[in-house]
Amino acid sequence: MAQIARTIARALQLNEDLTEAIALGHDLGHTPFGHAGERALDELSPCGFKHYEQSVRVVEYLEKEGRGLNLTDEVKNGILCHTKGEDAYTLEGQIIRIADRIAYINHDIDDAIRAGVMMEENIPLELRMKLGMSKGERINAMVLNVIENSREGDKIRMSDEFFQYFNELHEFMFTAVYRNPVCKSEEVKAIDMIHKLYHYYNANRDKLPADYIHIAERDGYERAVCDYIAGMSDNYSVKVFHQLFVPKFWIE
Repeated sequence: MAQIARTIARALQLNEDLTEAIALGHDLGHTPFGHAGERALDELSPCGFKHYEQSVRVVEYLEKEGRGLNLTDEVKNGILCHTKGEDAYTLEGQIIRIADRIAYINHDIDDAIRAGVMMEENIPLELRMKLGMSKGERINAMVLNVIENSREGDKIRMSDEFFQYFNELHEFMFTAVYRNPVCKSEEVKAIDMIHKLYHYYNANRDKLPADYIHIAERDGYERAVCDYIAGMSDNYSVKVFHQLFVPKFWIE
């Protein structure tokens, strides 16, 4: 995503370093298993959980043992506004929102094809003809359309017609992939795992790593548990889950 964002910024003669800084920080708050994990923590936590807010929390309060990264307001605003709500107040921040959408929909298509959930040819022909016949063609067409339609004015945007096709591709992905029974069955497992980890660490607060116990003393244990789980990778969360809940083999 950072490469897409920087390409757009360069073509529009905007601040490439600011754009890249926002891009590198925008998903630091994502949970294991992406939006499924995010929804789980949002349901569990009394204060709610949004990954874009968590990303700002990471760079402001969690990095460098609580000292934060001392980033500019422009970077933090771009991170906060990269997915929903108000547009970022800089054009560089606005680039991140649209670059993120371009990146994730194409990566999701790639992942779904590798998983055998769909094939490239399943995408409606009209959409492939308008947006591109492959991942590379789609990304190139989307980036060029954003550049061409953002040269004038104060907003980063696609053309209305192209954006309509983009939304139709997104709707196709909801039907073919995001709501696919095979994918949803795995999502249920991920959500159940997040629930169990959350409840375990809230019930066994001394089991939190020392750094997070310090956070708990400052911000509360439930907040610290969210921070700890949100900071896990997919693989690490599965490893921790196995350590806590899956019996180990033994020799009698």
